[in-house]
Amino acid sequence: MDKDHDIDIVIPWVDGSDPDWQQEFRKYAALEMGRDNNTEIRYRDWNNMQYLFRGIEKFAPWVRKVHLITTGQKPKWLNINAPKLNFVRHEDFIPKEFLPTFSVRPIELNLHRIEGLAEQFIYFNDDYFLLRPVKPERFFRNGLPCDMAVLDTLPMGGPRGHMLMNDVNVVNSHFRKSAVLKANPMKWLTPIYGSGLLRTMALLPFSVFPGFRNHHMPQAFLKSTFREVWEVEEPLLREVSSHRFRDITDVNQYMFRFWQLASGKFHPVNIVKGSCRYNLTDRDMDNLTTAIRIQKRDILVMADTEEVADFDGMVAQINAAFDAILPEKSSFEL
Repeated sequence: MDKDHDIDIVIPWVDGSDPDWQQEFRKYAALEMGRDNNTEIRYRDWNNMQYLFRGIEKFAPWVRKVHLITTGQKPKWLNINAPKLNFVRHEDFIPKEFLPTFSVRPIELNLHRIEGLAEQFIYFNDDYFLLRPVKPERFFRNGLPCDMAVLDTLPMGGPRGHMLMNDVNVVNSHFRKSAVLKANPMKWLTPIYGSGLLRTMALLPFSVFPGFRNHHMPQAFLKSTFREVWEVEEPLLREVSSHRFRDITDVNQYMFRFWQLASGKFHPVNIVKGSCRYNLTDRDMDNLTTAIRIQKRDILVMADTEEVADFDGMVAQINAAFDAILPEKSSFEL
């Protein structure tokens, strides 16, 4: 690929078991009573991110750079000099007045500031894994992110519901739904979305965007989208970036995705196909480890939960399954 079509991956990571990090967390949490200070599950490390990197190297060799974002913490196995690695500290790209942060929101909102980040990049969480070869066209086509424009209703209440409502409100303040659909009807009303098309059709009578169907999986972005939104929503984005912990007034990276959909800067693809998701619970463990071993789908998402009786035992089972398909160290490892 030429430079204009370089594709990077961005991964934020934190080691919640680090005593120094925990001390800093408690210090600021004590000063921020009333915010969503979360639970340890949000920061729990399953000690399997090396398999994410092995999967990227084996199944997506076309990736130009992997930008690993941390507070400065380094996984013990990480080769800091790996040719394709850009080790990024929060202080390297997040404005100093917003640090330290214990929320992923300021990280997500400022990704475009990462030095050397390609215009086309894929945002990964550390619970996303590649199990089979994927092509660049799964994420970008003709310079546009691959995505599916499906309308949806918003979840009621809770931090997630508030956040999604905030994201959608920003988009509705800048775009008219009728004009968006008229400009790109076949990007919204295409049968490739399957049942998603029926959902969109049912919600067409709404005069504004009621919401968008969300997918917890790797997300393709244009860096220019972030810059565009910052130009028109800087006060909001600066305010959210100042929140050290999650807050019900937050917006997040979904807002940039919704903006890309509304502006027509995407290529319609059914991105659900080829992926699978499992909750990390005792009852799902056999299905999860089997899905890994047989490489059931291209992309695997593992969502952490509180329903784990034996954390260490579950970590061992999952990592044994990953090691069965990705036994060799990658260039990202020592």
